[in-house]
Amino acid sequence: MRAVALGVHVVDVLVRPVEAIPQGQGGQLVEEIRMTPAGSAGGTAIILAKLGATVHSAGAIGRDPLADVLLRMLSDQGVDVTHLVRRDDVQTSASVLPIRPDGSRPAFHVVGSNGTYTSADAPWDTIAAATHLHLGGPEFMGGEEAAKIFAFAREHGVTTSADILAPGEQLRELPGWLDPMYEHLDYLLPNDEQVLGLTGASSLDDGCAQLVERGVGCVAATAGADGAVVASAGGIERVPAFPIEVVDTTGCGDAFSAGFLRGLSLERTTRDAAVLGCAVAGLVAQGLGTDHGDFDLAVATELAST
Repeated sequence: MRAVALGVHVVDVLVRPVEAIPQGQGGQLVEEIRMTPAGSAGGTAIILAKLGATVHSAGAIGRDPLADVLLRMLSDQGVDVTHLVRRDDVQTSASVLPIRPDGSRPAFHVVGSNGTYTSADAPWDTIAAATHLHLGGPEFMGGEEAAKIFAFAREHGVTTSADILAPGEQLRELPGWLDPMYEHLDYLLPNDEQVLGLTGASSLDDGCAQLVERGVGCVAATAGADGAVVASAGGIERVPAFPIEVVDTTGCGDAFSAGFLRGLSLERTTRDAAVLGCAVAGLVAQGLGTDHGDFDLAVATELAST
């Protein structure tokens, strides 16, 4: 599998456990603080690399210390960072995530350089030589820009997929923003709230079906502890989540995307690929940050088979 993970790359700073933000100048001792590579492209890239894929990151970063840290962390995970373009006038995208004891978390986020990336920055030759193109955060560039990249990939026989970063309520404010890309998209990998935000549907099943009707080949939507829903013209299937003790849900969607796409590259059915995706998400959720876990494809496959 030769993959290009294009789009949103983020530096996450995670703190756990946090039950409340101290008032005023108050302080609080915590168990763990970590900095990790993340984002709907960057997070997927590092997990694909763990699963044995050859991965190229493509996106925009700044010329600040955060960018230097992000480049090193991605490279340490085996990701090729040649196609991360550096911007002089904007900071590298970053988030601060206080993790609650139950693994959930709010987020403080700076869009930064991710908001500057367009199709003009795309590494066309590397995309043409890939087997898979995954675009993380197409909402940042819009459906028309994303469609240019996906159409090129399709013309060169590359499998296309996308994951979304914006929450569902924000997507409701952008009706039709992503529609131009759907006809060029083999797989859309949102979460349940994003599906409802994109479509206005009252149920996840109905929302996934609407996205297929709009032109997406297959929708594999995550639903937290309820696992995933896989929808295509052939119907809808449900895949349960694996029972695990959750430490942090950060990066679970990216982990699912990576596992799902890796499964497809191994010629598994979409349902079996979703099972692998849920297994990888379960492995990541047991520790802090998207890059948690010293696992590989064999470990993830063993969990998926239980």
